[in-house]
Amino acid sequence: MKTKQVALGGVLAALAVVILLLGGIIPMGTYLAPMLASLPLIVLLAELPKGLCIGWYAVVAVLGAVLCPDKETAFVFVFLGWYPILRPALERLPRWLRIPVKLLIFLIAVSALYALLILVFQLEALVNEARETGIPMLIGLLAVGCVTFLLFDLLLFRLTNIYKYNIKRKK
Repeated sequence: MKTKQVALGGVLAALAVVILLLGGIIPMGTYLAPMLASLPLIVLLAELPKGLCIGWYAVVAVLGAVLCPDKETAFVFVFLGWYPILRPALERLPRWLRIPVKLLIFLIAVSALYALLILVFQLEALVNEARETGIPMLIGLLAVGCVTFLLFDLLLFRLTNIYKYNIKRKK
């Protein structure tokens, strides 16, 4: 492995952890920070072998879970931060199957995430919020989450193409 690759991975991991730490400070940061923290994977997937990208994700996920005061933000990254690594494989699916599979992956990850946070960790704020909100509102929030996830997927697609285009132009 080249020194440049190690330095790139380390700097981008530090950036991702700092973004996760800021997630508890910024309004809506609980969901925005994990998305922003996973964006460095676009660069890493182009510059490093896939196995090292998985290792990078694991390191950032563990550091985020340990260091972040907002555990919901950290665990959103743990459960969804790997998506940019999986995304290229999903793009090889037939076009008609891509969106349903992506949404299914999102729904499974979010269901597992909140089941863990509420049932195992029993985060008081989430338990109270779930009680007060009601089922119709929770379904509405899940629908908004699906739309946001698809927009995030589109952002990943476009940023990946921009990055690859700029690399080819420089070479």
